[in-house]
Amino acid sequence: MMSERMIREALRYLGYGTHKADAGTLGMIRECFEELGRTAKGRMAYRVFGVHPAEDESGCIEIGSMRIESRSLSKNLKGCEKVILLGATLGVETDILMKRYSCTDMARAVVLQACAAAFLEEYLDERQKELSEEMAAEGYYLRPRFSPGYGDFSILHQREILLMADTARRIGLSMTEGSMLAPTKSVTALIGLSKENQDCNIKGCEACEKTDCAFRRLS
Repeated sequence: MMSERMIREALRYLGYGTHKADAGTLGMIRECFEELGRTAKGRMAYRVFGVHPAEDESGCIEIGSMRIESRSLSKNLKGCEKVILLGATLGVETDILMKRYSCTDMARAVVLQACAAAFLEEYLDERQKELSEEMAAEGYYLRPRFSPGYGDFSILHQREILLMADTARRIGLSMTEGSMLAPTKSVTALIGLSKENQDCNIKGCEACEKTDCAFRRLS
């Protein structure tokens, strides 16, 4: 499971931007992806809830018992009747691998961290395609995936998403008292469901208003 897009994403996470990587770095990236392909155990859990997006400029959204104030998320969910709350992880196996290299080879550990982030994004993209087919059978179209931390969508909502999607029991994904996801190579997200067909190709950097981020994806 490795593509040129994944290599580009890993380089972005490593902070290369428009700069070219040397052959040694590219070789290590490929080796790390191959190792992740043998080690990572991608898992995802999700549940569907009704959603009440803001009808004004307040940006207040209600999803079950969760109340979110976010203009960027409200814009993303405009016209949606339902929303998917999900959590996904590469599993403790990936954490163990990264910890091992952090004790023996820091250069490889840094590259592995970047590759794992790109690997997780690729896994989510594939699962989102499957979700798109499932929801199409019910007459719904998916909006772009939107995670806490994008725009003004507070990262603090991760705990509620984990609880509502029951990720601890279903895939072993939880949160520490310090608000860190465990396993670490994990993510939470929302995906709006609408009866209206719209292009679903904006995610991550393109949806985030923090344009000065050092790791922003370049077009």
